[in-house]
Amino acid sequence: MAKKKPEDLRSHRWFGPNDLRSFGHRSRMLQMGFAREDFMGKPVIAVINTWSEINCCHTHLRDRANEVKRGVWQAGGIPIEMPAMTLAEAFERPTPMLHRNFLAMEVEQTLRHHPFDGAVLLGGCDKTTPALLMGAASMNIPTVFVPAGPMLRGNWHGETLGSGSDSWKYWAELRAGTITQKDWNEIEEGIARSPGLCMTMGTGMTMTSLAEVLGMALPGSSSIPAPDANHPRMASASGRRVVEMVWEDLKPRDIMTAEAFENATVALMALGGSTNAFVHLVGMAGRCGVDLSLQSFDDASHKVPVILNLRPSGKYLAEDWYYAGGLKAALAVISDSLHLDCLTVSGRTLGANIEGAKVYNDDVIRPLTNPIYPEGGTAVLYGNLAPDGAVIKPAAMDPRFHKHAGPALVYEDYNHMAAETDREDLDVTPDHVIVLKNGGPKGGPGMPEWGMLPIPKKLLKQGVRDMLRISDSRMSGTSYGACVLHVAPESYVGGPLALVKNGDVIEIDVAQRRLDLKISEAEFAARKAAWTPPESPFPRGYTRMYQEHVTQADKGCDFDFLEFTGRDDPEPEIH
Repeated sequence: MAKKKPEDLRSHRWFGPNDLRSFGHRSRMLQMGFAREDFMGKPVIAVINTWSEINCCHTHLRDRANEVKRGVWQAGGIPIEMPAMTLAEAFERPTPMLHRNFLAMEVEQTLRHHPFDGAVLLGGCDKTTPALLMGAASMNIPTVFVPAGPMLRGNWHGETLGSGSDSWKYWAELRAGTITQKDWNEIEEGIARSPGLCMTMGTGMTMTSLAEVLGMALPGSSSIPAPDANHPRMASASGRRVVEMVWEDLKPRDIMTAEAFENATVALMALGGSTNAFVHLVGMAGRCGVDLSLQSFDDASHKVPVILNLRPSGKYLAEDWYYAGGLKAALAVISDSLHLDCLTVSGRTLGANIEGAKVYNDDVIRPLTNPIYPEGGTAVLYGNLAPDGAVIKPAAMDPRFHKHAGPALVYEDYNHMAAETDREDLDVTPDHVIVLKNGGPKGGPGMPEWGMLPIPKKLLKQGVRDMLRISDSRMSGTSYGACVLHVAPESYVGGPLALVKNGDVIEIDVAQRRLDLKISEAEFAARKAAWTPPESPFPRGYTRMYQEHVTQADKGCDFDFLEFTGRDDPEPEIH
């Protein structure tokens, strides 16, 4: 039921009054070829597009923006396409995570200072989804998220390839000498065959799926492959729906509630989703005034098993998942663990959205009685090495490292690691614990995806394919292995990771959720007293602002001044 009248629209403040300022607004719309009836008394919808010529995952979003706009026109609104910063996961160095908060700020400011009544957000690649939703939550006008969708399966010599996961796999084989350079080149040419996100359960698929679980995308939208004809139809439907939401005054913080975020943590575990979702969901929750702790994730890991048989935890790819029933079917399997009364952008509850969803291949979407892993895919560890927590993905690692103790092999930073790891005389055994320092939010800076540390070359040649590895950085959601990530507080600010030395024994116990450095308290104190903070090489600009204001991993890596305080920023004045 409509709650608003035309004179209640936010855009009416720009176009409605009979004054000089509004004369300027109307005349400039007319200058661009719009008719008065296009924008007077109709919802004005921002179509926020993260398309660019360097973002390989979003190459189809130029077309999807037009399809969204068609839907907005059909529903009686006026669409205005607005470009936004693209976060090109494959090309940005050291990491697009450095600019997640930048994009979130850009979205918020774009929506706040223009005559928009609602928004459609187009994106999907890794950091783009949380950035768009963080900005939308802070602005809090009616919004629908349009996920970019997964790419098609890769192929090499008749073997199915999964982006990311098989890159790491075959890179290790190339370094070990088990495949040729010609093989490697052919894999490069066959692993990414269409527009769209990584078709493994990487960060892109994880975050777009969780956007739907949170209620911010139309039901079933996140599973549709990017080239599928259902994808442009979904885009147009999103454009139509956002116009209705404007009249209903249904806003992001009405949808992204504490219960919705609890649903997202449970779904993350059942899907075997990316560890990156921890920092993104915590950051998104903070923009909604929801306190989401790391413990919430670990609680969720005990509620559901991993039921989705997708790489890197399983064997299938996103296209197979779509044909098996997609996200709706997976949520139906775990429905007893979800808050089904949560409202979504469809105007209906999550329970209504998934009612009647069926599984068409129960090897892809497993029943609860036959999961691919008995608990949720990710665990949270604590101990004297990670007082504020660290994360690990037990479902995608060699089980022998679930409980392990070994001597540390310490790299002070990424360059140190890169220079040492292929040395044939490196003093390392399969039982060593590889430690990388200075890869966290401030130390990276931006917490780059360095956490899947390479197995030393000499061990690869011996057949070793997994080792325990620890860092304060992240890893790609397509990655796998016994990698402890997001250690907090990070080494750059003097966290315990900064104090680790070569040969120190490190002990992990996943079942007990422990990660400990086996030295005495006195030795800990002495090392802490001798530690000196590094000097930042960034004297100016955005990177300096980032280092000064970014929070630690357990707090979501947002800026300390952007968390929702319970009061919205004032609307811009019209003069």
